[in-house]
Amino acid sequence: MSSQDTAPVPPRVVIITGVSGAGRRTAAHAMEDLGWYVVDNLPPAMLGLLIDEVSANGIDRLAVVLDVRTRGMFEQLGKSLRDVALRGITPETVFLEASDETIVKRQESSRRPLPLQHGGHLLEAVALERRMLSVLRAAADLVIDTTGITTRQLAQRIDHAYGGGETGLTFQLMSFGFKRGVPIDADLVFDVRFLPNPYWVPELRPKTGLSADVSSYVLAQPGAREFIDRVDELLEGMESGYLREGKKQVTVAVGCTGGKHRSTATAEELARRLRSRGRRTTVLHRDLGRE
Repeated sequence: MSSQDTAPVPPRVVIITGVSGAGRRTAAHAMEDLGWYVVDNLPPAMLGLLIDEVSANGIDRLAVVLDVRTRGMFEQLGKSLRDVALRGITPETVFLEASDETIVKRQESSRRPLPLQHGGHLLEAVALERRMLSVLRAAADLVIDTTGITTRQLAQRIDHAYGGGETGLTFQLMSFGFKRGVPIDADLVFDVRFLPNPYWVPELRPKTGLSADVSSYVLAQPGAREFIDRVDELLEGMESGYLREGKKQVTVAVGCTGGKHRSTATAEELARRLRSRGRRTTVLHRDLGRE
């Protein structure tokens, strides 16, 4: 069989979407830096044609930014995804989320109206976007809340999810403080406030769970290592199920009161164990430095 008779190999396809102001452009630039072919603001009806074109030209990784900027054309997305599925391609979806307050601040800084604002109130436009995107968010493979993270941290999360060629499950470990709210983009949430707080130990109070003495203190507490053992076993047991369901990234959040001592040390220890089993793992300490 000649090379001309060989059917083009379909590319891996990632759809980048989410509310305006949540970081779609940053995510797209990060994908481009990782070597993905990126197309921004594509009319949904053209998704199948684009996949055919990049496939014919030997491009094996395609990222497409699809959102409400296409106005009425956005309603065609469901049909386009069904058509693509008939070709045996199941796009992965990364959804960028942020709080209303964060979006307002970012839009005031950029001095640009939202796509659906039409001279009206900004928060009403945000609410309309959320309603239009609700189905995509519910079905997303990866949801990233950019409320409390920098553009660099967002790029790191995109790199973690899409920068390698691994086919197995990848893990994002996140420490956080309950006093700043539970991460809305976490798949699993664990609470380590049952452990004694190093905050009440004067010599440990100014340090964080990244320091050896705080980590040793936390892990030496009754029940600490047993708890981590159980969580580690749980993650290992769930891994094959996630992969069967087509989920490639899992965000595991570990919380304490402020996100400085117990959750940080626990997240680092869980990450160490996952890496020891060869799992691609990164750690984000959401509230470290904000206490």
